[in-house]
This record gives sequence, C-alpha cells and structure tokens, in this order.
Amino acid sequence: MTSAVVCRTFGPFITGYSPPGDGPFPAILVLHGSEGGWSGWSHRNAVLLAANGFLAYPFAYSRSGNFWYAGDIVDVPLDQTETAIAELRGNSLSNGRIGLFGVSRGAEHALLLSALMARDGVSGQPEAVAAHSPSDVICGGFEPNVTRPWTDPKQASWDPAKLSWTWRGSADGLMPATPIEIERYAGPLLISHGTEDKVWTVDCTQRLEARLKAAGRDPEIYYYEGENHGLQPDAENQNNTRLLSFFTRHLVG
Repeated sequence: MTSAVVCRTFGPFITGYSPPGDGPFPAILVLHGSEGGWSGWSHRNAVLLAANGFLAYPFAYSRSGNFWYAGDIVDVPLDQTETAIAELRGNSLSNGRIGLFGVSRGAEHALLLSALMARDGVSGQPEAVAAHSPSDVICGGFEPNVTRPWTDPKQASWDPAKLSWTWRGSADGLMPATPIEIERYAGPLLISHGTEDKVWTVDCTQRLEARLKAAGRDPEIYYYEGENHGLQPDAENQNNTRLLSFFTRHLVG
C-alpha cells in the first residue's frame, strides 16, 4: 500500500491521480453520480484509489457541468466513456488493465456500458467492473435545475420523458425502465448496496444478483444492513477495503 498521491494532468481541465513514479499502474475510470463530476466526490474516490496503487481518472460525463451546476444526464453519449477507457488504457502510466467504478447514476452508467460493449463484441472492455448503489434498469434523464429529490422528497429522481444515454449515435433499446443486461459481461463484477437505500432500493441489486447467477455468473455482492444511499463511516471503510481487494486481484499483474 502507498499513501502518497500525485495529481496528474491529462489535458486542459482533465485531472487524474496516481502514486508517485512512472508506473505502470493498474488504472480505474471513476464515474460520478447525479452530483456531477465537479462536486468532488468522484475525485475523492479517485484519490483513495491512487493512494492504494492505482492510476485513477474521475471522468466527468454529465453535460454542461461546472463548479456551480452538476450537469444534465440527458442524451449522454456512452461512446465518450468507451473512448476514455481506451485513452486511459493507452496512457504511459497505465499497465494496460482497466477497471470501471461507478456510484449511483455512475453505477448505472458502468453496468450499462459494460453490457453494451459485451453485447456488441466491442474490443477494449474493462477487465473488472464495480458498482455501488446501482439501478437494475435504465433510468430517465436527470436535470438538476428541474429534478431535486433531495429538497423535495415528492419529486422523482429522474424524468421518464427524457433519455439519459445514447450508444453509437442512437437511443434504440435505451428507453427508461429497460433492464440493464449486465449478465452479458463475462468479466469480474462487484456490486454493493445499502439495505435501506432511499434512492435506488436494494431490490435493484437483488434482482441483478438473481439474473447474474441464473446466467452462470459469479459476482461479488455485498449488502450493508441498515445503510442508506451513502454509507456511514464503518460501512464505507469496509466497502472500500473490499473494493480495493477486488481491483487489486483483477488488475494487478
């Protein structure tokens, strides 16, 4: 384990993190939730990964996001994330093995992209995928200036009239409430969820687990009793330990 972290600049306003030195390091693309890529949470997760030996890049995929606005998750081209994976794999600091880690809407993003790449036989699929508090179906679009469930519990977390994602320039098959076919992905998979999640119910991960096992997959599934969408410190420490172990086993060497 290392504790020092180096901030890396991959381009204008594109920041990643790694241990000191020239590597190569196993790499992880980090996907934020509806809080947006500028809020700091995905950077915090990337710093945690970098402090434990990984090259980590928090990818801000929401549209028009900045320090003051989380950005919309509407018509987000998943092809851009595919490109980010390829660029991270080819980075001089990378050992060529890539993990994908997402939380909340980022977890949906990670599972959906992995499923689509597997379905279409796309090369360069991530070597391991981790998701915390995912939905098991494609969710509708999210616009922070319209959808604010954290200030008004009566509001929905997404708009079923808006499409969140596109793939290869099309939204075909990506309608809200469509099941995410993660069972198509054959690589190592870790999914975690709090049992009292008020945003995406734990039933989502339970359904994912059932489908994966029915398809002959052997995912790592972790449930945190009594935990909400965000984990309390003890549960988060335990989940981080499991996350680091998962990526170390599948990306190092």
